[in-house]
Amino acid sequence: MSVTPVTEVSRLELFFDLVFVVTITQFTTVLEHRPSATGVVQSALMLAIVWWMYGGYAWLTNLVPPDRTSRRLAMVAGMISYLVLALAIPRAFEGEGLAFGLAYLLVVFVHGGLFTVSTQVALSTIYRGFFPVNVAFALVIVAGGALGGGWQYALWALTAAAAWASPYLIADQSRLLGAKHFVERHALVVLVAIGESVVAIAIGASAHTINAGTISTVALGMAISAGLWWAYFGDHDDELRVAAFVRAIADGRYLVGVRPFGLVFAALLGAVVAVAAGLHHAIAHPDSSTDTVRALYLGAGAALFLVADQVSRAYMGIAISRRRLAIAVAALATVPAGMFVSNVAQETLLAAVLAGGFSLEGRSGRRGDARQVE
Repeated sequence: MSVTPVTEVSRLELFFDLVFVVTITQFTTVLEHRPSATGVVQSALMLAIVWWMYGGYAWLTNLVPPDRTSRRLAMVAGMISYLVLALAIPRAFEGEGLAFGLAYLLVVFVHGGLFTVSTQVALSTIYRGFFPVNVAFALVIVAGGALGGGWQYALWALTAAAAWASPYLIADQSRLLGAKHFVERHALVVLVAIGESVVAIAIGASAHTINAGTISTVALGMAISAGLWWAYFGDHDDELRVAAFVRAIADGRYLVGVRPFGLVFAALLGAVVAVAAGLHHAIAHPDSSTDTVRALYLGAGAALFLVADQVSRAYMGIAISRRRLAIAVAALATVPAGMFVSNVAQETLLAAVLAGGFSLEGRSGRRGDARQVE
């Protein structure tokens, strides 16, 4: 079965990702408006569902390049569907669940159409079994959105669980993927998601006059966002991931196309969402303390980002960095500062933890932690 993967991310895919990141912005809105366990559960459920189909599009463009007018138009249709879905996210559990479900169904149909009309017969054959399953998942989401209430929670949770369990029930197709394109595509999503945290900083600061206090809180927020960037992209980490991905496929590592970039990656993006929501609130109210949930957005969000990144790397055969895990624990330890002192105190501590931790890594230490597992 011969399939030729794509090697470079196209400009249209980057455009697609810029549209997709609107969904990330909307998840931040959910967390900001519902700083509670309910808001976190709602965001997590929707992110798990949405990320399943983003992964489908990443596989699609890795194997079926959008290099023809018909494919490009179909990709634009997929973007429109994602944009409508994103608009429904903030009120998906407050009466707009049906709109969310119908937009998701359209996302599935566009994705399936692009795969099934592929000129590579092997791909059409492979996806023919996936398409009806994805349609079934989408129909359950539509039903849950229409019913609302407890049914919506139950059906959407069931769909998310079934979707992410399904790769374990079929033959692994990871060997078909082009490593450079696949790794770069996911890295671009991380980059634009971190960009959302920068937007949150600007929005939070917009309520204040520009003075020394505002500038200092903005600088601290940017230091935290830069810390997330450094954790994922510092010291040529993309090259490390590509090499690890190639080796993992050559070694036959199970589901390397799903496990590092599936729910673990969704957790990583969810962590960026939480940090963005925490930064928005902290910069808008720097001198006051905050509630437990918002303090956790910052501290636990940063910690989750670091841990999820390490788990993702481990699935590809990259050694766990004990130093990064220690930084994650220190980030979590900043939560009491936000709860009992002030938001700016937590910002200061978290920025110091990230900056200090990464500055201590050094090139030799970083390479030592990032060696391949034999």
